[in-house]
Amino acid sequence: MVLASVALLLTPTLASAKSKPSAAPELWEMSLDGGRTLSWEHSFNSESEVKPNRGFWNKVVDVIAGAPDYRSMVRPYSIATDSRGRIIVTDPGAEGVHVFDFTQHKYKFIQRQGKGRDSMLTPQCVAVDAQDNVYVTDSDSGEIFVFEASGKYLQTIGRLKGGEGYFKRPTGIAVDSAAQRIYVTDTLRNQVFILDMQGRVLQTIGKTGNGEGEFNLPTELRLDGPNLMVVDAMNFRVQVFDRSGTFQYAVGKIGDSTGAMFRPKAVSVDSEGDLYVVDALWGVVQVFNRQGQLLYYFGSKGTHAGEFQLPAGLFIDHDDRVFVVDSFNRRVQVFHYNGLKKPAREGM
Repeated sequence: MVLASVALLLTPTLASAKSKPSAAPELWEMSLDGGRTLSWEHSFNSESEVKPNRGFWNKVVDVIAGAPDYRSMVRPYSIATDSRGRIIVTDPGAEGVHVFDFTQHKYKFIQRQGKGRDSMLTPQCVAVDAQDNVYVTDSDSGEIFVFEASGKYLQTIGRLKGGEGYFKRPTGIAVDSAAQRIYVTDTLRNQVFILDMQGRVLQTIGKTGNGEGEFNLPTELRLDGPNLMVVDAMNFRVQVFDRSGTFQYAVGKIGDSTGAMFRPKAVSVDSEGDLYVVDALWGVVQVFNRQGQLLYYFGSKGTHAGEFQLPAGLFIDHDDRVFVVDSFNRRVQVFHYNGLKKPAREGM
């Protein structure tokens, strides 16, 4: 049987002789002010893409035993990268976290089920610390799960001794390893919690409302330099604070005019200090300067390169690679921003 399978692999078939040439790769690029560009690099959605070149004998085994059962994204939501360049994606639909390592051609799926009260039910947002430990908020259990870079479970934050959690619905999360602080958005409490690394509450920021420093269902947040950026979803804006919680400025507004937001989901910052905000309903990413002026936007509804359906998470790494979680298309799209390393001006 093995020899027959090898023979099948080595023998050209009629189907292969009549096979059509593969489709050309999709191309997408925007030319921006001052020679800047934003180009689409690729997208991915499955474990299989981490190991694209399987050897001859692996293919023989596939013929005999069947192809491997690769994991794919179901309903991806949030994204981050670590110091090793690994891409970490939460997936509430799969009840776990995907870890893609394209450099080492490795893949890991982190989950924690069957642990009673400490089971990870609905992984929402993700962050990493300086040691590449992975922090995941669980919007259902009301807890934060912490894993080593290897995927080994470390601890749960947010459950008190009596079993009562102090988070109603934790969503956004960021870790300041230098200051030994964890920032967590509680969407239902309309607050941001500041914790120490053991999970003790040091301070809260905000209250219910639509004024400066007030929230209406805040979701994702991001640390950038001295700033803490919070997606204030139902106030249709992003609020920016210093790390002690003092309000600095806001970006966005309600409406259908230029610079308005309808369903902001995530925020990140490029090397020039401009803010990228995902709008899930419009299926675009809007780019603002720190004065709140819209510079440009990219994306439209669809399934091709540069098109989105209900985009959610967003992360920009140190090389200005822009990762957008294209949730309903069950994939992550990767763009590359080539800037001038100085503040952009309004008008694009």
